[in-house]
Amino acid sequence: MIERPRRLRQNDALRALVAETRLHPKDLVLPAFVAEGADTPRPISSMPGVVQHSLDSLVAEARRCVEAGIGGIMLFGVPTTKDATGSGACQPGGILNIALARVREAVGDDLVVMADTCLDEFTDHGHCGVLDERGRVDNDATLELYAEMAVAQARAGAHVVGPSGMMDGQVAAIREALDAAGFTDTVILAYAAKYASAFFGPFREAVQSSLQGDRRTYQQDPANIVESLREIDLDLAEGADLVMVKPAMSYLDVVAAAAERSSVPVAAYQVSGEYSMITAASANGWIDRRAAALESLLSIRRAGAQVVLTYFALEAADWLA
Repeated sequence: MIERPRRLRQNDALRALVAETRLHPKDLVLPAFVAEGADTPRPISSMPGVVQHSLDSLVAEARRCVEAGIGGIMLFGVPTTKDATGSGACQPGGILNIALARVREAVGDDLVVMADTCLDEFTDHGHCGVLDERGRVDNDATLELYAEMAVAQARAGAHVVGPSGMMDGQVAAIREALDAAGFTDTVILAYAAKYASAFFGPFREAVQSSLQGDRRTYQQDPANIVESLREIDLDLAEGADLVMVKPAMSYLDVVAAAAERSSVPVAAYQVSGEYSMITAASANGWIDRRAAALESLLSIRRAGAQVVLTYFALEAADWLA
């Protein structure tokens, strides 16, 4: 007998019927930046189509997310002033906490409102934690600030806090603080396997990063996967409600391995450099933007991610409608 697998590929209807992986707007989360003092959206040159929002334009964007039917929005703050401890991250009047309150007030529970729980946008040295006298990131001193920051974000209205600094014990410290403050329902999305990646480049412009040096002493080595799986196991043991792999496209093997072992949903972040590569290539006419973006998102879902953070979220929702 001749095997003819092509029978199931002969038209759109058949291909759709037997598709093994599906992409839906509810799978997608839009990362969004809000700049303190901005009156209008500010374009980000290395991420065409992405902006630093004003508070008003951010609220409008969140409402568009609801109308488009996507799953959530992840907020990042861009403050006008920074200091050594990133104090603006914990203050109720800090730009990120104000933005969280404004967005939550506008969308209620119709959209999952997520907060980046990290100090790098708020520190004058650009690292994800406070520094000790030798200039190294002090893990345990940083945990105290993460706990304070997470409570401030929950109080502002975040459904989900996303510790992304890759500090040892960050999930446990945040869970304890949230529970003690009465925020037992606040979800922790742990950036469990976050790599020291070159693909973060455009993000540095987006948040006006002050980074001095690099983050290789706390973010994952791109050469390693076993170490990342250990990090995932630790975050699960500490009470993470979701775990995330970042970046996504160059780490699909890690996404797949995480999905195979995790007892909670797995997320993956299609980061700024991944977005910008597709955007730049399509602007030059080398690839089809829509086809390439959807294929990339489908590949992340196929690898096992149930939630995908992507700057294509609103466009993709329109394409999938």
